Parts: sequence; structure tokens; C-alpha cells
Amino acid sequence: MTAAEPGSIGELGEFALIAKVTEGLPAHAQVLVGPGDDSAVVAAPGGSVVISTDVLVEGRHFRRDWSTPVDIGRRAAAASLSDIVAMGARPTAAVVAFAGPADLPAAWAVSCTAGLRAELEQLDVALVGGDVTSADAVMITVTAIGDLDGRDPVLRSGARAGDRIAIAGRIGWAAAGLAVLSRGFRSPKKLVDAHRYPTPPYSAGLLAAHSGATAMIDVSDGLIADARHIARASAVVLAIDSSLIEVPQELASAASAYSMDPREWMLTGGDDHALLATFPAQVKVPSSFVVIGQVQVIAEAGAGVTVDGHFVTGAGGHEHFRG
Repeated sequence: MTAAEPGSIGELGEFALIAKVTEGLPAHAQVLVGPGDDSAVVAAPGGSVVISTDVLVEGRHFRRDWSTPVDIGRRAAAASLSDIVAMGARPTAAVVAFAGPADLPAAWAVSCTAGLRAELEQLDVALVGGDVTSADAVMITVTAIGDLDGRDPVLRSGARAGDRIAIAGRIGWAAAGLAVLSRGFRSPKKLVDAHRYPTPPYSAGLLAAHSGATAMIDVSDGLIADARHIARASAVVLAIDSSLIEVPQELASAASAYSMDPREWMLTGGDDHALLATFPAQVKVPSSFVVIGQVQVIAEAGAGVTVDGHFVTGAGGHEHFRG
């Protein structure tokens, strides 16, 4: 922003804000029609389109006093991109809807979009359009589009007894960072940054699909909670062995300071956007994944998750309409 430019999005106006945040978008081969028309047109050479959307709400998913606008933009993009790769698809394009109060600094909105664009550009994903409007709080909705390149999607419903359960990416880090911030601290920085923006293992999704994964899910609400989605969709039990989950020193130290078990963060904490997948016993699990258990036949208690042999009846993670 220069001194001559308006200081808030209300002063800048809807169309000038759109022009500002889409300025200098790079060309992408998959984009046939980009921003400027009523809709974008994106090529889908594989013949199938994968679509996912996520909304981030200020005060619910992020706080502006805890995170920079760049962090929040990256986080918004990552949430939807991770859902696409969890289907074994390649993200190709995204649209974003942005809402905020009229007195929100325009520089904040521009920086937020810069963070979003930076996350998209990691995967050569094109930002092809969206919408802006006013709201009492900042809200960002990112809809991501992907291409299966002719493959079948990896669904939640494909896990079978005997499959190995494996995870790629970090778990528990964002939950630990939230615990640190909630106590009024800003360090350890690695944990705080993990809450501010995730680092999903994007490449692991395609690797899992190519390796024969039978089921996969983005871990956004918590390992147990999201493993339960696979278990119920597949009518099986996902038996997790917590001794196979290595506890990073950063989590162990923070948990010790708060007199808690770090595995609580790792089993129930969300927002890291790791990938949980199941693989047949005869296939090689990609090196980016760590085996943490085995799929078992449905138990008397029904489809669900066990940890160290105990059936988990609690939520096991975040529930959007509770607390």
C-alpha cells in the first residue's frame, strides 16, 4: 500500500480490492478462462474433477493478534489443498471468498491473499477467481479443484482387514501451539508457527495413491476422530498402536511443562493436515508414511478406533458445534 491508497477495504471498495488481490496472477496451462468473467474455466484432462471447500472464521479458527495475515492466507489454502491430495488427486485451481469488516486495513487483506497465493504456488495451483463482501469478522473460504489424471479416487470406504494404517506429516504440533498461545506465550516458535499455518505433506497423497492405498483422509480434526471416519465408512476397526507414534522432543518438552501427555495432542489435536492412509499388507508403504497400526474386522462394539487395544468412545478430536 502506498500513502495515496485507501487505508481500509471499505475505502478501497469491492472491485478495487479484487483488482488489487488478483494483480499479477501468473499464467497456468490448466486455466482456460481466468478471473474477469462470471466463472473461470479450468481444464480437466483426466476427465474427473475433485472439489473441496473449507471456511476459516476469525475467532473460531484464527486470531489476528496471534497470526499474521500471510499465515492466515496460507492456512486457508492449505486446508482445502490437503483435502484434494487426500483423494489421491493433483490440485489444479482454487477460488476464494473473502469477507471482512469495512474498517479492516486493505493492506491486511492484500497480505492475506499473498499468503494464500504463496501456498497455492507451491503446487502450481492457479487462483482463478472468487468474491469479496462485508462481514462483522474476517471469513475466508477457499474452494480447491483437482484432477485425478485418469485414476480412481482414494476414498474413505476402501480399508480392509489386514491393511496397515500409516500416517504422513506432523500430528499434535498445531494443538501444542494452540496450548502455548492460550497460555499467553509466543514460544517455542516451532509449535506456535505450527498453529499459525500447517505444513501438509502434499506430495504424500499422490505417492499413496500410486502405491495402492485403499483409503485415505486429511487429518484436520484429530487422528482418532478422522480415523473413525475411515473405520465407519469401511465398516472396520482401525487399531492404532501408540507405541509406534514417535513423540518429537518439541512436543515432549512442552507437554512436560504443562504436566500432560504429549500423545494427547498427537491423538486428538487437529489442524496439522497430516494424511492418514491404509495400505494392503503386500504393498510397500511409501517412505513418507509411518505405520501406526492395522485394520481389523469389525468388533462387537461396532466400527471405530482402538488405541492400544481400547475402543475409543469419546470424540477423539475437534467437533465444530461443541465448544
